[in-house]
Amino acid sequence: MTLPYDKFAAIVALPETAVGQVNDVGLQKWLQRGNLERDTRPRETLHSILAQLDSSAVPDGVAALRMWGQTGDRPTVWIAAADPVYLEPRLDHLCLHALQDDGLSAGELGALFDSLQEQLAGHERYGFARIGAHGYLRASKPMPTSELPPGAIDAELPNDYLPVDVSGSYHSLRGEVELALHDHEVNLRRQAQGQPPINSLWIWGGGFAPEQVTQPYPPLFANAPTLRGHWYSKTAMVADWPGSINACLDASVAGFVAQPAAGAAGWVDDCLRELRLALKNDRLSRVTLLFGNRLVLRLGRSPGWKFWRSQNSLFENLA
Repeated sequence: MTLPYDKFAAIVALPETAVGQVNDVGLQKWLQRGNLERDTRPRETLHSILAQLDSSAVPDGVAALRMWGQTGDRPTVWIAAADPVYLEPRLDHLCLHALQDDGLSAGELGALFDSLQEQLAGHERYGFARIGAHGYLRASKPMPTSELPPGAIDAELPNDYLPVDVSGSYHSLRGEVELALHDHEVNLRRQAQGQPPINSLWIWGGGFAPEQVTQPYPPLFANAPTLRGHWYSKTAMVADWPGSINACLDASVAGFVAQPAAGAAGWVDDCLRELRLALKNDRLSRVTLLFGNRLVLRLGRSPGWKFWRSQNSLFENLA
């Protein structure tokens, strides 16, 4: 990371759907004065945030960071994320659907991973484990994996994001997993209830957790384990999302990074109002908003953000 970072700036990661939840017309006009950038390809949220911090290196072992963020302990073995997905067969291709937010219970996920551990973990070649709502793969030898989580490529063609696998280890394991899941009782029950089956695992972010170092980082206010794990690796301040932007401002004297948790109706407007007021009152010099993993909007205080600035296209394609 290029140092020092701006200690009067905030980076706030919101879901892409938050754009459609901005109901205040005044806030819409304010957002349309900002500098908007669109990424052509999706990125993991951690990488999107680090790009705004001028990070000089993209961390490997993102799945190990996620596990670190969940458990508070640094993994010492090679780890990949193994997240449940539904690969929907279409006329001439498959379409990937992330399933973590699709009514998937901890009991269902636990039963699937217990079966995979029993059937495929022989001779200590692989190990499967569930921690909370997330699945993990341990391998005795590193293997190629996708770089992106399923949520980042939801409803897209998975082949565009598969790793280059010269040895065939990734595709071989994926085939074994899909065969083991095909007639599992969890999937039979889900299909009987009109839910999509968990017919594959998306294996991504494989690697080793980095060694812990001390590095100047802004405080983090987020519940996302991947973000928390990276901040742990830098021995930086980590706290849960406190419920408001104002609470983040009160808890930090050196800027901050936040990922607000969705709340009651109007929560997006509330966050944006507090950020706009913080700029107006000189509590912040700059705000960077991430909407999902492809939209970046930068806003600053006057006089650089006057009313005659041309409008961006943030709300242009809202249905």
